[in-house]
Amino acid sequence: MRKYHKAPPVDEENSYWMSFSDVMSALLVIFILAAVALMVQLLETEAELKEKVDKLDQEIQQLKIAEKVRKTILEEAAEELTKLGIQVVVSENDSVLRIPNDLLGFSTAAYEIQPQFHETAYAIGKVLHKVISREDRIDYLDTIFIEGHTDNRSFNGVLGKGNWGLSTFRAITLWQFWTNSLPARLSLQEMLNKDDQRLFSVSGYAETRPVTKQQITLEELSANRRIDIRITIRRPKSQEIERAQLNIIEK
Repeated sequence: MRKYHKAPPVDEENSYWMSFSDVMSALLVIFILAAVALMVQLLETEAELKEKVDKLDQEIQQLKIAEKVRKTILEEAAEELTKLGIQVVVSENDSVLRIPNDLLGFSTAAYEIQPQFHETAYAIGKVLHKVISREDRIDYLDTIFIEGHTDNRSFNGVLGKGNWGLSTFRAITLWQFWTNSLPARLSLQEMLNKDDQRLFSVSGYAETRPVTKQQITLEELSANRRIDIRITIRRPKSQEIERAQLNIIEK
């Protein structure tokens, strides 16, 4: 006869705790994986944020360098011209080289540069080319405007365009003089910015930007018949800066 062996009793309580332990182990593994995933995500976010901050900082630094380059160009131009006995003024937050009327001799309602002022006009163009061409300065510039200005007296000449036409023709006249008189090695016309666009441009403002509060005396009127050389620098697009700032805030 076969002996019957009674099965050992099942420890139900121990079986319960074993199942509970398995569940807790699984949950712990899940928690660790979630924590690792979160840590990785935080590290990636931190890296992205640092990259955006660094890019924004680089844009700001480039802008500061460009502003310094512009200031240096204008200061050196004024210094070089002063040595030649030509007194110009750096104004408007170090962005404009002001050429007074007595250096170019624009008579009332006239836009031609008289022969006795050709030598001065030539020297100004030569010095501009010299100070702009140094090092890599041109890479920081966007446009250089030759701006014509008039006094506030009404004028109906120049094809009936009034002071607007007169101021613009004064700028054009100076530009054409430089184009025709400066040698090829000093050509302003061939200067290109970093986007391969012509660096120089002309504009006219009529009497809209006076330098004197009143225009009564001959001196006050003459002060507004002038040419301004305005330098604009390369800047990051405002949309790019705003987008970068928003991304940093959101993060």
